[in-house]
Amino acid sequence: MKSNAELQTDVQNAIRWEPLLHAAEIGVTAKDGVVSLTGTVDNYLKKIEAEQAAKKVIGVKALVENIIVKFPSLWSKTDEEVAEEALVSLNANWSIPRDMIAITVEEGWITLEGELPWNYQREAAEEAVHILMGVKGVTNSIKINPESRDKIEQHDVEQALKRSAINDKDIAVRVKGSTVTLSGEVTSWYQKDEAGRIAWNTPGVLHVNNELTVDYDYSLVY
Repeated sequence: MKSNAELQTDVQNAIRWEPLLHAAEIGVTAKDGVVSLTGTVDNYLKKIEAEQAAKKVIGVKALVENIIVKFPSLWSKTDEEVAEEALVSLNANWSIPRDMIAITVEEGWITLEGELPWNYQREAAEEAVHILMGVKGVTNSIKINPESRDKIEQHDVEQALKRSAINDKDIAVRVKGSTVTLSGEVTSWYQKDEAGRIAWNTPGVLHVNNELTVDYDYSLVY
């Protein structure tokens, strides 16, 4: 099992390994598998990259992210400019239906609202705006309104998980109406996120409760 110091060093090295984060000053602390990230970066994309880099490290069971986005004065933009660029970015993405998302911006923080048929479109909308200069954060309040109203079969979700590259033997699937709940243990953040993505791809799903816990395999540490 990794010590707190070993896990801290591994996360620090993972963050430094990302080209975008070389100049970013991000503090890392670790205790019993819980990793905390602090510091200041000059754009929101670096904040996301640091979080993703930390999640990929073996031994990280939970993540606390307190990174602040602070722009150099010459990079600052008005909320109106951010909103205009966000709208252009959304309209340029072929996977996002037009005129179905409302954008509000307050002090650089974007809120997305509306309804879309698929979760991948919801995620694409967030990705389209979080890369923009002047964005300090994104709240994705888009709701899923699926085109399919077919009954969701638990067996179908379980089979989809089995077809994937993740180890599904410790994943339990529960279906209630249009909600899929995943519980159990996986050995990495990737597996947790991938299981959630697969569940969201089920036709007719309105909600996914991803209650999977990350408990890494000690044999993978060394």
